[in-house]
Amino acid sequence: MSMLILGLLIFLGVHSTSIVAPAWRDAQVDARGEMPWKGIYALLSIIGFALIVHGYGQARGAPVLLYQPPTALRHVAWLLMLPVFPLLLATYLPGRISATTRHPMLVATKLWALAHLLANGTLASTVLFGSFLAWAVVDRISLKRRAPRSVPAAPPSRYNDATAVVVGLGLYAAFIGALHLWLIGVSPR
Repeated sequence: MSMLILGLLIFLGVHSTSIVAPAWRDAQVDARGEMPWKGIYALLSIIGFALIVHGYGQARGAPVLLYQPPTALRHVAWLLMLPVFPLLLATYLPGRISATTRHPMLVATKLWALAHLLANGTLASTVLFGSFLAWAVVDRISLKRRAPRSVPAAPPSRYNDATAVVVGLGLYAAFIGALHLWLIGVSPR
């Protein structure tokens, strides 16, 4: 469990620099340059992510059950997950979806985390998904107080929303069908 927590601290810590220290983050970019900052950011993110994956895998081997989710919550989780992939894609495909949600990746992260909290009752799952949910809520609140940063995205197109929905739902079907089992080791069905 300690590796999972360390990974979360590194991964979410790096992703929180704009939340807790935006001036420091901007000073680092000014001092080092945009690309070196992004390289350090990416390296720390990868290290944190690897520790999360490894730590969660270890914790899953000896689960500590906090609660037994009713079967009905699994179906609620499937419904909550339905818009997650379209929202993730809408982050990079400007259109009505991204304009309406304003921060589609944060909405997707919140839905993903909540769905997994409802479907899993172990301590490790609660720590993992609860951390991401709390981070996404705090990040969304902080965005109201800081200047927006541009996100690399596809050019605006009237087809962006349709692309996000069709490809996103295809990814959702692939994850439900096989990818979740293959990548995570657990069937969501």
